[in-house]
Amino acid sequence: MKKDFVLAIDQGTTGTRSILFDSDFRPAFTAYQEHPQIYPRPGWVEHDPEEIWNSVRSTIIEALNRGSVDPVRIAAIGITNQRETTLIWERRGGKPVGNAIVWQDRRTLDICEELKRRGKEEIVRKRTGLLLDPYFSGTKLAWMMKHLPGIRDRAGAGELAFGTVDAFLLHRLTGSTVHASDVSNASRTLLLNLETGEWDPDLLHVFDIPERILPRVENSAGILGETFRLDFLPDGIPITGVAGDQQSALFGQHCFAPRTAKLTLGTGSFLLVNLGPEVIHSRHRMLTTIAWRLKTGDIQYAIEGSAFIAGAQVQWLRDGLQIISRASEVEDLARMVDDSGGVIVVPALVGLGAPYWRPEARGLITGIGRDTSRAHLARATLEGVALINVDIIEAIAEDLGENLLALRVDGGAAANDLLLQMIADFSGIEVVRPEFLDTTARGAAMLAGIGVGWLPDVSEFDAMEQITSRFQPQIDEARREEVRIRWREAVRKA
Repeated sequence: MKKDFVLAIDQGTTGTRSILFDSDFRPAFTAYQEHPQIYPRPGWVEHDPEEIWNSVRSTIIEALNRGSVDPVRIAAIGITNQRETTLIWERRGGKPVGNAIVWQDRRTLDICEELKRRGKEEIVRKRTGLLLDPYFSGTKLAWMMKHLPGIRDRAGAGELAFGTVDAFLLHRLTGSTVHASDVSNASRTLLLNLETGEWDPDLLHVFDIPERILPRVENSAGILGETFRLDFLPDGIPITGVAGDQQSALFGQHCFAPRTAKLTLGTGSFLLVNLGPEVIHSRHRMLTTIAWRLKTGDIQYAIEGSAFIAGAQVQWLRDGLQIISRASEVEDLARMVDDSGGVIVVPALVGLGAPYWRPEARGLITGIGRDTSRAHLARATLEGVALINVDIIEAIAEDLGENLLALRVDGGAAANDLLLQMIADFSGIEVVRPEFLDTTARGAAMLAGIGVGWLPDVSEFDAMEQITSRFQPQIDEARREEVRIRWREAVRKA
């Protein structure tokens, strides 16, 4: 039977999506399932690994059933995943030792502060390109080693495996025969040397992590393993593409050349710029990360900045202020006025991320007058989301020493034309939207396609790119600077 589909598994923070892509890497059949969030204490966020696995299994079965597709037609599998979420499981059988600690979890703040007091922040930043923050996996793993009974002894004895979600799924899909992670996910652990692409002995010592618990570090494209002993897929389907969600979106957006950039607009927002083979350490506390490695020795890097709140600010208009009933209504409401009437909204509901890094900051609305309406608040909200991302664009441009030429967008909020026009206007650069906004899953499928040999290299994808909309700047520099001055003052107040 012809093998004419690639299966992409997109395991995210709130749910799992499985998509069958055809040979042109267009989505054919899709299934989605949410999984529960667990909040044991304030600031703690966990997932049940078995719930994650069940959602993967269920969505694969559903996607196959929707297209009446015989699974033997699957040529390869690609995996993309929520990054930094940390798991430990038994090597034999894959049973988790407890819940996964999610990337949003803040329980390791004390560990980070202690390492800073011991003067370890600089070695971490230089070796990994990351910051000492609870966001990343290394501090979570250190916490589990300290607080879960018997874990350290079992890890030292080689009984246990650590990994992010990609490694856990790879282990399960291969019938517990493979313990590996790709370089993009491994680069988010605080334990990987950015330049070598290998685990760093000095960092393992800093975090007191036994090397035996770590996964093998693999390329993002290539045969990482094969399906084995599953009740829903046949043996022998190769798993040939793996990348963290934001790197996968960068790949899915065809950002293969240095200085090409993508912005994912979801609950929060993530801006990544391809650096090619060059490592650039940010002067604005952006993150330097591995984008992917298609063949051994050929690492591609990216610089990354993120805002904690993007689409979530619109959700607050819906759920908090209740001035809209559906998030999709915000664009029509904002278009009812020509400008925001002097109102500025700073989307800092959970603090400010890059380039400010002020977790104590809080959301702010300023400039309200007697004539302020729901429409003004809606328009100011979209402007605030645009401007917080323009700040990141500007900071990264300063790090690079040059302006970005264009910005490719994806994610749910990228369907909002007015928001994209605002980003183009306030940044002064072109914004480009592809036909298919779920570029995270598509990136995993594309990596798997290269890994299985469907295509020799990334150049073959150029003919497949489908752009639906381009947004050019429409305001002059004087107007742009006027808006930015008022914005900067509002951020200072926040």
